[in-house]
Amino acid sequence: MPTDELMTIARSVALAAGSLAARRRAEGVEIAASKSSPEDVVTHADRETEALIRSMLAEARPSDGFFGEESGADVGSSGLTWVVDPIDGTVNYLYGIPHYAVSIAAVEGEPDPSTWRALAGAVVNPANDEVFTATSGGGAFLGNRRLQVTEAELSLALVATGFSYSADQRREQARILTGLISQVRDIRRMGTASLDLCAVACGRANAYFEKGLSPWDHAAGALIASEAGARVTGLGGAPANKNFLLAAPPLLAERLETTLANLYTREEKLA
Repeated sequence: MPTDELMTIARSVALAAGSLAARRRAEGVEIAASKSSPEDVVTHADRETEALIRSMLAEARPSDGFFGEESGADVGSSGLTWVVDPIDGTVNYLYGIPHYAVSIAAVEGEPDPSTWRALAGAVVNPANDEVFTATSGGGAFLGNRRLQVTEAELSLALVATGFSYSADQRREQARILTGLISQVRDIRRMGTASLDLCAVACGRANAYFEKGLSPWDHAAGALIASEAGARVTGLGGAPANKNFLLAAPPLLAERLETTLANLYTREEKLA
């Protein structure tokens, strides 16, 4: 199937799911469970939204696989898998902060960011009706506006990041930021990885990095940033993965990666 058709499916399903999530947010959010820690929550809306996405994708593409945050993975027979975060930024969603997203990507191969090839993706923020899309080789867009990153000096870079739900890991992440903040313009922690990657694509941030991301956190956003001209990478030239993800224009990415590599200890690099 052409990537444009996959993107059209991703976009339409993400819009429908975003509409449902927004309605449930207006009605009031209930916590369904905790995941990795008491701070890491899942709402009933997360589960309901993923169920809608799963059913719509199964109807449109019954032979494809599915890999979602809340309901796990199903293997398909087509060689394609849909990687889904039904509500990225759940804590923002819980508190009514208008910075959360539905993220849907179609990838070729196993649902492993170190080996897959992302074909198409959509990230929708229901709180402000913004729709980011991209196809492999076809560019990235905010609505109908084509996106292109621009270079920035490290000292003038606005750098986005995120924190773990683990208190020990947050302590180490704060240590890294203490070493970084004097070398850049400023730091932003907005709480939604997919939208942070889209922020790099559209120039609202110059760079984004984070450790501990799951595949559904960045499948669509990484494609959007990459198609806007960002370099999306792990440390040392490795593919972006759970250990580390950096997205920035190429020259800034090189400088920021060197800076971060010097700040991380050997143990942190291998964690």
